[in-house]
Amino acid sequence: MKETMLQEVMKTPHEISFREVPVPEINDDQVLVKIKRIGICGSDIHVFHGQHPYVSYPLTQGHEVSGQIVQTGKNIENLKVGQKVTIEPQIYCGHCHPCTHGKYNLCESLKVIGFQALGTASEYFAVDAKKITALPDDFTYNEGSMIEPLAVTVHACKRAGDVSGRKVAVLGAGPIGILLAQTLKAYGADKVLLTDVSDFRLELAKKCGVDFTCNTKENDFSKYLVDCFGEDKADVIYDCAGNDITMNQAIQNARKGSEIVLVAVYAGLAKVDLAKLNDSELVLNTSMMYRHEDYLEAIRIVQEKKVSLKPLMTKHFSFEEYQQAYEYIDNNRETTMKVIIDVDPDEE
Repeated sequence: MKETMLQEVMKTPHEISFREVPVPEINDDQVLVKIKRIGICGSDIHVFHGQHPYVSYPLTQGHEVSGQIVQTGKNIENLKVGQKVTIEPQIYCGHCHPCTHGKYNLCESLKVIGFQALGTASEYFAVDAKKITALPDDFTYNEGSMIEPLAVTVHACKRAGDVSGRKVAVLGAGPIGILLAQTLKAYGADKVLLTDVSDFRLELAKKCGVDFTCNTKENDFSKYLVDCFGEDKADVIYDCAGNDITMNQAIQNARKGSEIVLVAVYAGLAKVDLAKLNDSELVLNTSMMYRHEDYLEAIRIVQEKKVSLKPLMTKHFSFEEYQQAYEYIDNNRETTMKVIIDVDPDEE
């Protein structure tokens, strides 16, 4: 193994460079992972543009990741060298009320690898074994790098309880929206309607098995909702866009007494119709990241071929092309779903 490795550093917004650093040493409870793939998500893009409120520069990114174990600590018994893995990026205290009640994704002092802690954008990464989730042998590293965003949608799906047999609307056909629509179907939703203002994204969603799509720039969402689901409309509405337009669409068109789940991260303070929310006795629910069981479920539904990941993989860039990857996303916002960094391109 090499003594030094290449590590990505975002010095300031819009400026990515690389540095040569020692390959990290592991302690008895850690494993060393050779990083294979890193996905870029919407939060990473906010960091690139200096629009993320909870990071400071310089930082090393990378939280949607797959890799291979190349070394294990003395206390590690359930993991082995050569194993394909992904990494759960949450760092939590284990002592606060959420942590001691099974909700460590809501830890009072939560930090996330790639944002408030050193990210995985290096050739090797040392990590506590408890943050490792093993991938099936037949998984590609490309698929492995998308388990993190899929775990987001598994957790979001479960926030509404049992969705089997229910009619669900999802607002926003970005990567999370399309993954959520597929996840809902995997969990037995009767029909799923996905909305967006991009025909390209909606066509991609159809290829992934979404029942109905609606371009809300060209169609009346209220009428379309009834056309698809009948006068009782949706049982649940998910907001994966996270803006005043979509949230007000959800509030104004939700069936009285039904539920709205906010999945997207709002960029600023919301201006939404809380009077209507109250008058209709709507449940406004939210979803925050995931827990280990969501990772396991994400892997299961991919193995069972209930979710298609490959159609969402837009383009690959080499590790040294990290900067170009962001520039590509900026120049191709509508048609870009998931851009993947190939840290080690030798294997899929």
